[in-house]
Amino acid sequence: MQKKELIGLAVPQLESLVASFGEPAYRGRQLYSALYQQRQWDFRQLTPFPLAFRDRLERDCQATLPQVNKKFQSEDGTARYLLRLADGQRIETVLMPERARNTICVSTQAGCPVDCKFCLTGVMGFFRNLTVGEIVGQVLLLVQDNNLALDRRLNLVFMGMGEPLLNYSNVRAAIYLLADPKGIALSPARMTLSTAGVVPGIKRLGQEPLRPKLAVSLNAATDELRNQIMPLNRKWPLAELLRVCREFPLRSGEKLTFEYVLLDGVNDRVEDARRLVRLVRGIRCKVNLIGLNPGPELTFRTPPDARVLHFQQTLFDKGVPAFLRKPRGRDIFAACGQLKLTESQPALANT
Repeated sequence: MQKKELIGLAVPQLESLVASFGEPAYRGRQLYSALYQQRQWDFRQLTPFPLAFRDRLERDCQATLPQVNKKFQSEDGTARYLLRLADGQRIETVLMPERARNTICVSTQAGCPVDCKFCLTGVMGFFRNLTVGEIVGQVLLLVQDNNLALDRRLNLVFMGMGEPLLNYSNVRAAIYLLADPKGIALSPARMTLSTAGVVPGIKRLGQEPLRPKLAVSLNAATDELRNQIMPLNRKWPLAELLRVCREFPLRSGEKLTFEYVLLDGVNDRVEDARRLVRLVRGIRCKVNLIGLNPGPELTFRTPPDARVLHFQQTLFDKGVPAFLRKPRGRDIFAACGQLKLTESQPALANT
């Protein structure tokens, strides 16, 4: 008989499970605290529980995290984890440590169906959605492996492999579980979800009573260009995407983030910057500029630094806050757009 996986289950599910064992509901709440607050996954060590209950858990259940297939360490401190899931699928999770904070970049799908032409994950295709437990498990694994404190210094970004809003139900459940003050207790204000522009998902996210911050990967200011580099735009073009962005209910002091990957000679001209200004005018937002993180399968090139700075200055001059995202882990294929289950650290041929 296949054992029941407990990582990813919320309190009502655990209460139902222990009830099927003939145990009172409060045992489910105790088990929830043991799994997520105490992060104790060896049932034999749960000594507050009766021996018979521990034996039943040992026989019928498991609490497992993704298996570390390989770990790569960058010169800048970034760590890329190549993880194996229970069915053999593999994903990647990234830790970006800084002096003031730590950031975990979380995957939500194995592969990605969106097929952005400048992203290595899009090149590899799509395999399946991740479960709630597989999403939460990435966070628990990196916290355990790096002895991270679950406090205000830990940020989560759902920007790894996959499009989070195409796995909406599981991502939503994972966010609620991660943010539960009686469990892992991470602040949703320190979580960011990045989407390529799934309009129905953005609408749903805006209606959630508990939600992360929103980042929209824009990358072009015309439908013609965005259709070429982000095929998803053919389904939800810019006018429709920008309309839901304008309607998105921002909290006090919150800004919507637009991400813009700069591709040499494609979307990095002054004219592109001016179009971008007109596109986002009236939205309380900021723009994160990212020089393309290269990869051997990509046909695009990274723009010269001077052109990136000129693009940024054009936005500044028009009153749009624009920030350069410093690439982290580029030497180990851990930077934005580079996650493709790379098992070595090959030389970057497209810089």
